[in-house]
Amino acid sequence: MRPYWETKRLDQMSPAEWEALCDGCGLCCLVRFEDEDIPEVVPTRVHCRLLDAELCRCSDYANRRKYVPDCIKLTPQNIPKLAWMPKSCAYRRLHEGRGLADWHPLISGDPESVHRAGVSVRGQTISEEELDDPDYAVDYAAFDLLDERGVD
Repeated sequence: MRPYWETKRLDQMSPAEWEALCDGCGLCCLVRFEDEDIPEVVPTRVHCRLLDAELCRCSDYANRRKYVPDCIKLTPQNIPKLAWMPKSCAYRRLHEGRGLADWHPLISGDPESVHRAGVSVRGQTISEEELDDPDYAVDYAAFDLLDERGVD
């Protein structure tokens, strides 16, 4: 029997199935800014204050919007509109018909596989709470964190 992510569209998945697609990379928890010189959203090496940087998971996922009102809730409807999502993201990959990567925990059976594959932010970011001035986030531009790693 084929796994649910191969037989269901994103909008057909249960909440539990949807949440299980998250590979735990932490890339969607990076602070971003829109560069006026180039027409794109630029990620930084600064992560949301709620991200547990070691686990690459939100430390208060259920209440995150209470503390971070602009946190974007990923849904089947908004995935096509979020061009800044990394190419390695399971939600984006499935939306684009590419399937899950070999390193994805649902494939490998190991939640550490995303980190071993070098696709997560583990060990590469600082918390927004560590910045003296939020405007300095631009000094931590991280184009390389959304490169082609983990994309097959």
